[in-house]
Amino acid sequence: MGLVIDTSALVAVERGQLGVDEALSGVGTETVALPAIVYAELLAGVRLADTPARAAARRAKIDRLATRVPVVPFGPVAAEWWAKIFAVLHRAGTPIPGNDMMVAATALELNFGVLVGPGDEVHFRRVDGLRVERIF
Repeated sequence: MGLVIDTSALVAVERGQLGVDEALSGVGTETVALPAIVYAELLAGVRLADTPARAAARRAKIDRLATRVPVVPFGPVAAEWWAKIFAVLHRAGTPIPGNDMMVAATALELNFGVLVGPGDEVHFRRVDGLRVERIF
């Protein structure tokens, strides 16, 4: 078993001033991975920073995270999962954001759950078979 990390969990880490290792200590022995879309969202946060100092600090955190947690690409198998999630949720009239469908698809491809922020990101729970864990 393992967990992919959603952006909401990492934002909670940044706002709570916790280090990544400290924040991930609650996952125990589970393998942890970072979906490529989450990595992209984090990089967007660097580019949107309001000061060069904040951009540099964010980039340093991302670089430390990427040395600790592997970035998992979004490939053809994840795309199949994405299409299935999209179709099921679209038919039910309960879509979730596209990037979050990519996170869920990556998790399902790996047979992992998704680690979300303390606010729970409840929409992930609409994805059949997806285990959702809160970071703290």
